[in-house]
Amino acid sequence: MNRIGRIMMLAAALAALHAPAAAQAPTRPGTAAVTRTQLNALLARNEAVAAAPGSRAARGRAEADARILRTRLEQGDFQVGDRVLLVVEGQPELTDTFTVSSGPSLLLPIIGPVPLAGVLRSELQAQLRGHVGRFIRDPALYARSTVRIAVLGEVGAPGYYVVSSEALVSDALMAAGGPTGRARLAGMRIERGDERVLDGDDLQEAITEGRTVDALSLRAGDRIVVPGRSGGALAETGRAVMWVIPAAVALIGLF
Repeated sequence: MNRIGRIMMLAAALAALHAPAAAQAPTRPGTAAVTRTQLNALLARNEAVAAAPGSRAARGRAEADARILRTRLEQGDFQVGDRVLLVVEGQPELTDTFTVSSGPSLLLPIIGPVPLAGVLRSELQAQLRGHVGRFIRDPALYARSTVRIAVLGEVGAPGYYVVSSEALVSDALMAAGGPTGRARLAGMRIERGDERVLDGDDLQEAITEGRTVDALSLRAGDRIVVPGRSGGALAETGRAVMWVIPAAVALIGLF
């Protein structure tokens, strides 16, 4: 596809995201990017639970969630390698997909680097508009971010997938071919490094409510793991999929 065709596709995709509400299906719970105010309120609730009398498990879960929220509020959402779809009307050189580089920052033609340290996904468009506005008066600008996450275990095509931050967790699962017949969905979990970010009833509730990648505070490198019905087989599956991760890369929830 040539550059003009790509620009038209980007513009159409982002225009659809900004279409009047009456022309769209009802908004799903958790589809809007989470704001700093909302994250601070959620942090306060988790800190209150962690400090209150109660079960050790509940307090531990609340403290773990609070740590994730503090990190997100301090460092922002963007990491090196994340991608941003940007449309600036009347500016074809600024209408493209750009990759987050060290800083983190987004290096744009004409504009130069736009710092993203401490910036949330809900703040991305305003941040870009402010910097582009230094060069272009009142820019009509639209932006959306993507996240590269892994979907592993008992799914049809385990691997890394590039998903919109507004995609549902279930969207990522279906992009990976959906659960296999051996999948134990009740045991599904989300991991970050050596840490288990979300699992059990909390994850099942998030999926049922239609919460998004952004609403769950997922970031690049996180893993959605779908275990099998046999513990031993699961261990073998986990080792096997690590060799096939590079085979699958897809773009979800954008076009």
